[in-house]
Amino acid sequence: MSLLDEIKAKAKANKKTIVLCEGEDKRVVEAAAKITKEGIAKIVLIGNEAECKKVAPGVDLKGITLVDPLTSDKTEKYAQILFEARKAKGMTEEEARVQAKDRTMFGALMLKAGDVDGYVSGACHSTANTLRPGLQVVKTAPGIKTVSSCFIMIAPNKHKYNPDGVAVFADCAINIEPTAEQLADIAISSAKTAKDISGIEPRVAMLSFSTKGSGNDDKFFQTVPKVREATELAKAKAPELALDGEFQFDAAVAPEVGKLKAPGSKVAGNANVFVFPNINAGNIGYKIAERFGGYMAIGPVCQGFAKPLNDLSRGCSVEDIVATVAVTALQAE
Repeated sequence: MSLLDEIKAKAKANKKTIVLCEGEDKRVVEAAAKITKEGIAKIVLIGNEAECKKVAPGVDLKGITLVDPLTSDKTEKYAQILFEARKAKGMTEEEARVQAKDRTMFGALMLKAGDVDGYVSGACHSTANTLRPGLQVVKTAPGIKTVSSCFIMIAPNKHKYNPDGVAVFADCAINIEPTAEQLADIAISSAKTAKDISGIEPRVAMLSFSTKGSGNDDKFFQTVPKVREATELAKAKAPELALDGEFQFDAAVAPEVGKLKAPGSKVAGNANVFVFPNINAGNIGYKIAERFGGYMAIGPVCQGFAKPLNDLSRGCSVEDIVATVAVTALQAE
């Protein structure tokens, strides 16, 4: 059984309710039907029956709960939740009533109210439009100030540099040039994802082009000192974690290099969670692993929210949506 199959099986056992915000998208409607048929999660689909049948004729909507913000009897309740969350920022009650009818905001308010266990959107909305409602009303988990993302990377076969057959790469999609404090949050959140979703015991490597002081950059960029500082901050916040750095990638994964460059480290040569210094490195890195290495990339998986909230790629397939819903259901557990 593949890791994705295991994730789906665990999701079935959890029986969580996930809201899909984009009933106007054919792929989302088809995914909702597939998820419901396979019992991966209970689905609330934001849309109306006529619309769903128009974009996805022939799809069986049986078992799917359809909710239209324009007619729902909960819209006013959600508007009040939004108003309370945003009035300090100057939002009026009338503005809250208008915004609560937006589908992505409505989904986030359902999550905030506890009427669903998780939220998935982004098939036809930008990342900013998908995550903004979460940041405004769901907010971040206790002790975490940074919302980030990771990819769960599934190896085509196990080998000596990845005996677990799975790895976690972060942050590849949200934080462009994270600060040391943000990198520390990303590391802690990624370790949690590795354990909760991938089922592996996390060993976190803070990546750089330097290993334990072997290199440094000029006064304008200072990325190596930033990664060193992030490593210390993460260790202070989560001393129980197996976490170390700064490491070059080979020192993080190759035992022979790790022993040479970082003798005595419990992570060097043995890492399975990789925190990249910025989005350039992270995005390039996961795509190299995917295209050259044959890895399957599940994600981006959002991390750091108080409740599970995930963003889809606008190029996603039905299977991508199904996988994201299964991951979201596990995060809800």
